[in-house]
Amino acid sequence: MELNKRKNLLLGEIILEYIRTAEPVGSKYLATEGKFDLSPATIRNEMAELEKDGLIYQPHTSAGRVPTPAGYLYYLENIVKDKQITGADKKKLRPMIIKVSGEDIEQSMKDLAKEVAELVDSAVVLALSPYNVFYTGITNIFKQPEFFEKQMIINMSQVIDHLDEVMAHLFNTVDQIEVLIGSDNPFGQDTGAILTKCHKGDQKVVFGIVGPLRMDYQRNLSIINYLTAKLNG
Repeated sequence: MELNKRKNLLLGEIILEYIRTAEPVGSKYLATEGKFDLSPATIRNEMAELEKDGLIYQPHTSAGRVPTPAGYLYYLENIVKDKQITGADKKKLRPMIIKVSGEDIEQSMKDLAKEVAELVDSAVVLALSPYNVFYTGITNIFKQPEFFEKQMIINMSQVIDHLDEVMAHLFNTVDQIEVLIGSDNPFGQDTGAILTKCHKGDQKVVFGIVGPLRMDYQRNLSIINYLTAKLNG
């Protein structure tokens, strides 16, 4: 699927605004606050087309729209152009990476995971072997507004209960940077995940950011790209 330029701009704006606010995005907002010289009626028509394409949907109680997993994937593959890490994030990550040493790779990777979780306000998962799993920052997920719903808390708690099994599987299957969204995501359909496998000397490590489905994929992917490049070797 390939959208025209106007639909790409609309979808990108809907996703960025939803990531920022966790609130469905309506045509009125896009017409008045967005970057479009279009009437609300024209925007509604375009949004209806995006909905037919399965890239956005309308929650039951709202007139606005939110992205679907397919919408996020399309956004990453076709709209996001700049996947380079920002100078500010690089400045914060560089001293953390320097501390990762072969002498105590396990503890230094755990320390790095904690720092990254705080930086991106999400959870970080880490596997140093199929049987050596660590996670941190789960509170960052539960404090997101969409996780105020009881069922979403239950769903995420069930994932945490089986996290050792999930990470054991991923340790053996992840071979490069992967974005997991929707039904393909073993961390649950309410979340998004970006994983990588690094090789620090003889040590293999699976490292990933897990957040709400509306996580900032562009930023988090740039961070995972940077960590992968710096940790390999």
